Amino acid sequence: MLEILIVGAVSSAIYAMLAVGFTLIFGVARVLNLAHGSFYALGAYGAYFFTAQLGLPLFVAALLSIALVAVFGIVVERVFIRPMRTSQLAVLMITLAVALVVEQALFLTFGSEYRNVPAFVDRKFTVGGADIGGARLLALGVGSVLIGGLWLFIQRTRVGSAILAISQDPLAAQYMGIPSDRIFALVMGISAAFAAAAGVLAGPFLTVQPTMWLLPIVKAFAIVVVGGLGSIPGSILAALMLGYAETIVGYTISTSWTEIVSVVATLLMLIVRPSGIFGRRAAF
Repeated sequence: MLEILIVGAVSSAIYAMLAVGFTLIFGVARVLNLAHGSFYALGAYGAYFFTAQLGLPLFVAALLSIALVAVFGIVVERVFIRPMRTSQLAVLMITLAVALVVEQALFLTFGSEYRNVPAFVDRKFTVGGADIGGARLLALGVGSVLIGGLWLFIQRTRVGSAILAISQDPLAAQYMGIPSDRIFALVMGISAAFAAAAGVLAGPFLTVQPTMWLLPIVKAFAIVVVGGLGSIPGSILAALMLGYAETIVGYTISTSWTEIVSVVATLLMLIVRPSGIFGRRAAF
């Protein structure tokens, strides 16, 4: 039972990091970014490349990978999304194209073989009689700290106040002199950084290969549908629900059934409450 609680919490933390970034960019810029899963894949591959190929220390490699993915996210927003922001369909198509290009680039660069991302903590720890990998516990701790730090950043800083203002009324925020384009780029960078951090933390105990971007975007979309599009508290709650639901299904039935949980949750929520649990457009 304790193992289910801990493993479920780890899955929830990874899902929350993915979903928070995904819903953040929607809540502020009203953009559904299908390239979000690519940021997750690039984070994991970046950590692998900088450690295995360049021989950098893992901590430095992780920070460098996250920073570069954040910059890439800003470039994607500036070059591809911003000119098409007025058309949701155009944004969906261009971000899907970016995701496919990233996938093919990873295939050409690293091949189709699975890659092993080194773990910050290799040993296992016994918690209440259950053996839990150190990498999983680290992912839980770091994920919780990052999400808490993001909340403090948005609630307690001037830039965070600008993000809140744009999420609530973009036009009024522009009239007040808030540079919306800069805020959009910043939020896209934060969103990409969170996804990359999830990839770095999950890489040691999950599959790292070029198509790994697809499943995270499905999970993130399911979470924001269940939690409510644009609601970060809703995304965190939905991530907890999905993480524990998958863990319970994996332990009690079979791990091959876990991937259907997110699909079923999405369908049920769309039928019962299409707006999601929190059901609001504002990011917070």
